[in-house]
Amino acid sequence: MSASHTGGVDRRTFFKAIPAAAGAVAFTGESRAQIAPNWKDQIGLELYTVRSLLTPEGYEPTLAKVAAMGYKEVEPADPYNNMEPAQYKQLLDKYGLKMYSTHSDVTEGPDLEKQLDGQASMGIRYTAVRSPRPPSGAPRRPPAQRPALTIESVKRSAERMNRFGPVLRKFGMKYYIHNHANEFDPLEDGRTTQYDVLLKYTDPSCVTMQLDVGWAYMGGQDVIEMFKKNPGRYELWHVKDARYKQADPKLKPTERARASRIVTMGEGDIDYRLVFSHARLAGLKYFVIEQDTAGQGGRDALEDCRIAYQNLRRILS
Repeated sequence: MSASHTGGVDRRTFFKAIPAAAGAVAFTGESRAQIAPNWKDQIGLELYTVRSLLTPEGYEPTLAKVAAMGYKEVEPADPYNNMEPAQYKQLLDKYGLKMYSTHSDVTEGPDLEKQLDGQASMGIRYTAVRSPRPPSGAPRRPPAQRPALTIESVKRSAERMNRFGPVLRKFGMKYYIHNHANEFDPLEDGRTTQYDVLLKYTDPSCVTMQLDVGWAYMGGQDVIEMFKKNPGRYELWHVKDARYKQADPKLKPTERARASRIVTMGEGDIDYRLVFSHARLAGLKYFVIEQDTAGQGGRDALEDCRIAYQNLRRILS
């Protein structure tokens, strides 16, 4: 889910110092070490999961139900119910919810710092800066006419993120990069991926990876190896489950993802006990459950959220 950053953008069409410890952590993870007990007590929800319920009338009742299930944190993908920051913070406080990251990002422009100040006042520590939208009525270039990504164009994207780092740092924030599966497709040299370039050329002091674990596995990646290769870079996770093992490993990542299926947490192929046993190696600080398909499999979206919460809490216990 998110778009800002490097690739697919479906949700935007809807809403607009570890290295020394890395070896030890990797060892304990491989031996199925006990998961740190606090993770089960800070399970969050990406609100894109319940997007169909977030009408003006349904927004607060939905948050109330999410909190009653046990969720402690949320990550919005909508413009905060069109509320001012103080109002939205008051709404979250009413239900005991925290918000550390967002997919309703700020927009580059003269009031950038004002936007960041508003996000910081709501508790946000991770955001992204999108480019200004074209003027209303301006023609938009069809995807087929957009230039193909290259190693150099992705480097420029990384440089842009780094450039905003000092501005975000003033507000206690970092820039986040979220992935789908396309970031793992090879670029023009047939080897290097968009994800490789972003990891290499972004500054870890101001840019972190928000790893969508489900999309990574659907794209054929070994998440544990990713943690070992770049320890500490993955401060945020999107936790989604999927059935992906039937996909042909010869397919490229985007094709493998299309051959996979997102399911409710605990009903797919991903070994989240193993993944969370590597949380310290990864650098994890916050995570949210996301199910892009919630409410589409015969249960309503809130029932999917309830089952997902219970299953993940069991896995982490």
